Amino acid sequence: MPELPEVETIAAALSRAVVGEKIVKIEVFSPAMRTPLTPLLYAHLEGRQITSVRRRARYLIIGLDDERCILMHFGMSGVIRLEGAEVPKRKHEHIFLYLSGGMILRFECPRRFSICEVHSDLATTGVPRELESRLGVEPLTPDFSGEYLYSVSRNRKNPVKNFIMDNAIVVGVGNIYATESLFAAGISPLRPAGELTRPEAEKLTTEIKTILKRAIAAGGSTIRDYRHVDGSEGKFAQTLLMYGHAGEPCPRCGSIIECVKLGGRSSCYCPECQK
Repeated sequence: MPELPEVETIAAALSRAVVGEKIVKIEVFSPAMRTPLTPLLYAHLEGRQITSVRRRARYLIIGLDDERCILMHFGMSGVIRLEGAEVPKRKHEHIFLYLSGGMILRFECPRRFSICEVHSDLATTGVPRELESRLGVEPLTPDFSGEYLYSVSRNRKNPVKNFIMDNAIVVGVGNIYATESLFAAGISPLRPAGELTRPEAEKLTTEIKTILKRAIAAGGSTIRDYRHVDGSEGKFAQTLLMYGHAGEPCPRCGSIIECVKLGGRSSCYCPECQK
């Protein structure tokens, strides 16, 4: 599943490539992914100019010149590509947005868990107002600080890993980056969030920011389906120390990395380094 660094990478690439372009035609090849797609055909997108491309949480927001937006979420297997008309349609491509410069913005999703919708009631962030009301702070902003994490974690009994993956607390810290950040901070994913001390909360927020920035610089992590707009892979996966390494020696102390299920997700950690 594309997480924050992957969506940030996609947003940056698309911003450079499509801002200023006009949508000249839309084709929809499936009735629905996670939500219906046929409303796109009646949204009067033809002739609209793309004014911005940004990320909020794991959502991609394409701003239009009529103050609406196209909201995209990539689910488990969504891929967006910018290609020419000469490239044959792939089996699981569901949407084509033809642009005035001659390229096609193509949305592929084999599992159909993705979203592509047009919205008009937007918050100041450019995100649909109802969605914005449910989202927490962005992890790469000053709002996400050690003091913030410490204060919102008080009396929370759920595991700290689940806590930092809660989008109502902080957005976009998915399984890969939560696993790596907790290892870097020396904190067990099993610890109740309410047991975090102020220094631990400060350390954890610092590591989350550092690891997300490193992942963005590397173009994200290609684990299964994620690809860049041009089809290339993210390179951060090559540097992962804990995620996906169950049963291997810890790179820090040599102890065997353990794996447990938390919230339905596999969580790798070192029982010696992470307390």
